[in-house]
Amino acid sequence: MPVEINQQSNYYLVMNYSFEYIDIILLAMIAGFIFLRLRGILGKRSGFEGKAPGQFKEVLNNVNIEQIKKVNEKFDDEAQKEFIKGAKIAYETIITDFSDNDNKITTSKPLLNNKIYQQFSEALKERSGRGHYAEITFIGVNKAEIKEHKKLGNILNVTVNFIGEVITCIRDKDKKIVSGDPEKIKKIYDTWVFSRDTTSQNPNWQLVNILT
Repeated sequence: MPVEINQQSNYYLVMNYSFEYIDIILLAMIAGFIFLRLRGILGKRSGFEGKAPGQFKEVLNNVNIEQIKKVNEKFDDEAQKEFIKGAKIAYETIITDFSDNDNKITTSKPLLNNKIYQQFSEALKERSGRGHYAEITFIGVNKAEIKEHKKLGNILNVTVNFIGEVITCIRDKDKKIVSGDPEKIKKIYDTWVFSRDTTSQNPNWQLVNILT
């Protein structure tokens, strides 16, 4: 049977609806911000594969534009701190991917430019051809610091010194140790160069050179 709703009830229903709508917009903005911060960190392991609901697209796009503008404006102290956080993740991702036992570059491929990707792929093919595979336990990054950063036209290059710790060894097809020590922690020292096009809407960086 029909239910009568008085004016006061209508008022509360409208107010409740309004607050719910505002909450949704706020949540969309927060989600958009978090999503962009994660994408802006170098070394992300996977991309965003879903689609934003229609009513949120404009909000997310506006946040995206503003975030990219801030990244492109200057590589200041705050931007450098965020970069280093991502660089550490990328460092672990790339080393672990290169050293796993499938002898393929998979997880870290988006983090490598074509030159580095081809170099890694060739090295892995040679290792696989010998019947060898790597075992690695990544202990952590002891230190990561920016050595220098230069902007050449629209391209920003950042050179980073890493000191990491790993346990690694190479085994043959019979699982005999060819090199390394599966019981010993080893310090590794690397100097890598990351790069990105500051005019691109893609906030991700790529490894473009390995100096040591």
